[in-house]
Amino acid sequence: MKLLFDQNLSRKLPAALSDLYPGSAHIRDLQMASAADSVVWEYARTHGFIIATKDSWFYQTSLVAGHPPKVIWIRTGNCPSRRIEDLLRRNAIRLQAFAADGVAAFIVLA
Repeated sequence: MKLLFDQNLSRKLPAALSDLYPGSAHIRDLQMASAADSVVWEYARTHGFIIATKDSWFYQTSLVAGHPPKVIWIRTGNCPSRRIEDLLRRNAIRLQAFAADGVAAFIVLA
């Protein structure tokens, strides 16, 4: 499972979590820092990423459009990147099950 980290998350997360989520990327590293959300959505869909974001647009779009891509909606408010990393580590088994679920389009982590 590879994650595509949205603009509102640290660009350090893909490297910090590479042991659990190999092949993950940040949109800045893909020269998509100023891309519209719809462009990020399409990139994730086309390249097999699950979007990790704090942006409700992706959650709302997953309700209407379904998946792919799947969406991890992180609802922690402002917090250090380390807290996001810990949250994704603690939920690794749950996220693997989510990735394998043929029906679920989104998951909320808080």
